[in-house]
Amino acid sequence: MQGKPIRMKYSLFFLLLLLPFLTLAQGQLQGKITDAQTRQPLAGAAIGIMGAATGTLSDANGNFTLGFSGPTDSILVSLVGYKTQRLPVSGNFLQIWLEPLTRTLPEVVVRGYETNQPLLKTAGSIGLLTLRELQRFNENSLVPALNTLPGVRMEERATASYRISIRGSSLRAPFGVRNVKIYLNDIPLVEANGTLPLNLIDAATIGRVEVLKGPAGSVYGAGTGGTILLETVKPELNESSVSLQGMAGSLGLQKYVVTASAGMEKGGLLVRYDKQILDGYREQSAMNREVVLLSGNLRPTEKQTFSFHTYYSKLYYELPGALTNEQFNENPRQARELNKDQHASINLNGLNIGLSHQYTFNQNWSNSTSVFGVFSFLDHPFTTDYERNTNQAFGGRTKTTYQTSFGSINTRFSLGGEAQRSFVNSRHYQNQKGAAGNLNFDDEVTAQQGFVFAQTDADLPWEFTATLGGSVSALQYELNRLSDVTQTNIGKQERSFEPQFSPRIALVKLLSEKVAMHGSISSGFSPPTEAEIRPSDGSFNTRLQPERGTNYELGFRGSALKDKLVFDVAGFWFLLQETIVSRTTGNGTVVFQNAGATKQQGLETSLSYEILNDKNRAVSGLKIWSNAALNHFRFQNYKQNDTDYSDNKLAGTPAQTVTAGLDLETRAGFYLHITTNFTSEIPLNDANTVYADSYFVAGARTGFRKTIFQQLQAEIYGGVENATDKKYSLGNDLNGFGNRYFNAAPGRNFYGGLQLQWVFKSN
Repeated sequence: MQGKPIRMKYSLFFLLLLLPFLTLAQGQLQGKITDAQTRQPLAGAAIGIMGAATGTLSDANGNFTLGFSGPTDSILVSLVGYKTQRLPVSGNFLQIWLEPLTRTLPEVVVRGYETNQPLLKTAGSIGLLTLRELQRFNENSLVPALNTLPGVRMEERATASYRISIRGSSLRAPFGVRNVKIYLNDIPLVEANGTLPLNLIDAATIGRVEVLKGPAGSVYGAGTGGTILLETVKPELNESSVSLQGMAGSLGLQKYVVTASAGMEKGGLLVRYDKQILDGYREQSAMNREVVLLSGNLRPTEKQTFSFHTYYSKLYYELPGALTNEQFNENPRQARELNKDQHASINLNGLNIGLSHQYTFNQNWSNSTSVFGVFSFLDHPFTTDYERNTNQAFGGRTKTTYQTSFGSINTRFSLGGEAQRSFVNSRHYQNQKGAAGNLNFDDEVTAQQGFVFAQTDADLPWEFTATLGGSVSALQYELNRLSDVTQTNIGKQERSFEPQFSPRIALVKLLSEKVAMHGSISSGFSPPTEAEIRPSDGSFNTRLQPERGTNYELGFRGSALKDKLVFDVAGFWFLLQETIVSRTTGNGTVVFQNAGATKQQGLETSLSYEILNDKNRAVSGLKIWSNAALNHFRFQNYKQNDTDYSDNKLAGTPAQTVTAGLDLETRAGFYLHITTNFTSEIPLNDANTVYADSYFVAGARTGFRKTIFQQLQAEIYGGVENATDKKYSLGNDLNGFGNRYFNAAPGRNFYGGLQLQWVFKSN
């Protein structure tokens, strides 16, 4: 009787010893799961053996490991928001591409905060525009698409002269974009002077936009406004194509595009050439732009990916100048006489190069590193002077991620840094009716900036996910004045900013499989740009302080009614110290100063309802949507000389914006997009004595897509912008000298085009 239990013990003992070898004999499958459209890794995908209880989940980098019993086994891969796939097991590694469902669910994976998590489990307000949303509009500009996102406002003061504000953050910029970090394909997109002229990028090359609202310093460093993540369009998997496109429209619009792409399992390549010509709505507002884009990626092994992009832009556009209210009402198409006399314009050539490398060491460790270079040449006759700049910047970014589990708590640790060095040689001459006259001053400006960051994400019990992170940023400017007509300011000057710590803490609670609440507290640091430290009057403002702000946010998002209704609601309270505001001097030069504190409170909502989504019906898709923002932005304490502007409205920000639209698609290939936009009145000066009127505008795009002979895809389309022919000012000069505030938006205008694409598919 005793021998049997002893033999059983030994049998169990040897079975335990042999178990690892038995498992090894069965085989181990490794793989990576990636979005077939965005090429981004997918976390949380379920992988299971067909007919068995064995299964696992993909990690933050899309990787997984799974035991299997033999060569005949097949696996099932599923993720909410993606088409489920059944695949046979072949070899020891599988690269799996999941196709997104046509319906946009809150579970769609986002890259914001470097987590690659479903939107439902992300703590923070993120505005998302996929290629489908971007194609609702004329793709010559990102302005109409970005302005559909609640809390985001993009202005166009002149043709191709853009400014972006996230929750009122940066409309005070003299030009370009400040106070907002922008990345293209995960690579910092910057200009040497600290701003970012988005006009160098052709909007049609962008296939995806994520906007992180509010300070995101735990991963992206300085910037109280937020972060914008752009992705270029990517080739379809196992598909090569060549396409030609032509477009024409009102206001002298002409556009020609040639594109070639190849998409393979081991990589992809896209080459694109765009040329766009526009006479402009106003006098002195013509534009001519050429862009060449080369982007792609290469996956030599399952562990590493190389990505790259480079684009060269040649841009010319005229500056009509702001109008007084009387001039705007008399003839909104006129230009300021001084701008015409001085031939005010921008002639800009720019080259941007970025290269990144992602490497997965094992299931726990991974690294992503990128380097970039920016070179631009500016020739700028302005009303007060003639400026010629040579700009260059170099930099890099690296992030290492470690993923592990403490019991049932999955945890991700990220540590990294970003740094850049920029140089600007800026020569200012007298402007003699569009020609450079005598030299006023010659400057060399060097800027060095960088930050280190760390972040921890943990999946806690009871469906909580917590994030804790922070960054430390530093910046230094050095001005070397080589010559000065006054001979009084020659020499070197420096302006350094002490390292600033920007923390962020966030929490998400899943209330159900479809609904989640999120809250966060984050701080931001936004140093002045070179254009604010050294305005065009030649001064060097060593007193200008960086903006610092803290944001408190609470929101909930999710879906209901079988995922047909998708909603996202967020409220925020942002306190900003040392707010930078602009002031125009008597000769028209814009200078800057700190203006105490501002208190910015708001509520943002996004709603959409999918009425139909059935490819077998004549009307295959029908969707209505609406986004809205309510803002209460005030100066908390602000005095200018003897005038107290405390409690005044913040210039440049409307109190209400509402966008709404309808998307319709048919099985035959016809589609229709209708969009409306309401914006309330906007204060244009700190004294709140001048306002831009509220406006309601509407637009539409319609077209027809058809595949001919299986390889030729044709699309004919047309659209109307500002169908109501509303007279309104889209770009405003805040605190404009001489009461010149208004820059008229184009009236009713039309466009149409034809695209032919030859597609060659491979197995």
